[in-house]
Amino acid sequence: MSEIKVLLTEKEMPRAWYNIQADMPNKPKPPLNPATKEPIAPQDLTPIFPLELIKQEASEERWIEIPDEVMEIYKLWRPSPLCRARRLEKALDTPAKIYYKYEGASPAGSHKLNTAVPQAYYNKKEGIKRLATETGAGQWGVALSQACNFFGMECTVYMVKVSYHQKPYRRSLMHVFGSEVIASPSDRTNSGREILKKDPESLGSLGIAISEAVEDAAGRDDTNYALGSVLNHVLLHQTVIGLEAREQLAKVDNYPDVVIACCGGGSNFGGATFPFAYDKIVKGAKVKLLAVEPSACPTLTRGRFGYDYGDVAGFTPLLSMYTLGTEFMPPGIHAGGLRYHGESPLVSQLVHDGIAEAVAYGQTAVFDSGVLFARCEGIVPAPESSHAIHAAVEEALAAREAGESRTVLFNLSGHGLLDLPSYDAYMEGNLVDYPLPEENLKKALEKLPKI
Repeated sequence: MSEIKVLLTEKEMPRAWYNIQADMPNKPKPPLNPATKEPIAPQDLTPIFPLELIKQEASEERWIEIPDEVMEIYKLWRPSPLCRARRLEKALDTPAKIYYKYEGASPAGSHKLNTAVPQAYYNKKEGIKRLATETGAGQWGVALSQACNFFGMECTVYMVKVSYHQKPYRRSLMHVFGSEVIASPSDRTNSGREILKKDPESLGSLGIAISEAVEDAAGRDDTNYALGSVLNHVLLHQTVIGLEAREQLAKVDNYPDVVIACCGGGSNFGGATFPFAYDKIVKGAKVKLLAVEPSACPTLTRGRFGYDYGDVAGFTPLLSMYTLGTEFMPPGIHAGGLRYHGESPLVSQLVHDGIAEAVAYGQTAVFDSGVLFARCEGIVPAPESSHAIHAAVEEALAAREAGESRTVLFNLSGHGLLDLPSYDAYMEGNLVDYPLPEENLKKALEKLPKI
């Protein structure tokens, strides 16, 4: 019988994370201190990050060993399965082979736990008792809540307000694991109060929630800040996804023509594609690396490449990245994890250099493909993951049109069982494609820092 799932044993799990900074032909420009506009020094980050994560952020070593304590927790769900989407292939009548790496099997229901666990571990080792963070769709907030629970730490989550109301059960899950969850913007912080003063009805954004979480962390000696995407060390931890997927495909004598992942801040895309980017950069592999984003928040496809703040209040270092500007307010799409104005510097540099590429889709087409996948394969995908599914469908249809075989791999980064109100809106015909707010975008880009 032909394979449906390709599995690894626990002994075959990666023992080290892959650091793409060792092999990039052009590395991102250094982060800048928000006050001095000079390259940041390690001591600039110690008020909110543990030293080991600061070292990982700057490291150019190709492999960074995974601590035993982290490996033991990883074994709760890793290695994750690689699956062949044979029913989807049949529905599309395509000669393409479609594989997906299923990260929704984790306790948090998404890939986010891959970095939440090591971040909590390194903070605990340095005596930190509490972590503050932001979350968009709630998957990161759930993952960090679980990780803090594993290590006996407190957790406070600033959840983007539109998702706080759209996705109440993710908020409930954070509460189950003992976290405090606050709708952002809030009156809890100076940055939140400033936003509410300007717009009492603000839907919130990841940039706003980051400002609140950083302000919270910086104000308490027992608290550090944890970020679920964008930064180098976060993408580093996620490379277990692509490392496993590459080994699993080798077990069935296959290699992808295209690797696809949705992209908001970059952790999902980096985790799935960086091991294949190594093959492309170092070994000359002919593999397409495709980042998929929403057309209502098209950072890589419509953003500007340059320095910008990672948050609205300007607390974070200036990063060299594709950005829509911190003042860009994306519409309230259901893929809340993709509503971020900026992008990982690593992913941005790879796209800028043509090693990776990006495409943007509207949410109705994305949900069309998400529902098709659910009916074929039995898994309800998170709206974020449905972006990758839609791109995989497009690739499979292109293969059918060309009459050629093609191996398509996408990362199903999370299940959508807590996103069912979004699917209700789709099934009831109430889901719309929000137009890109062009005037909003123009004004935000005009206010980018002059560096």
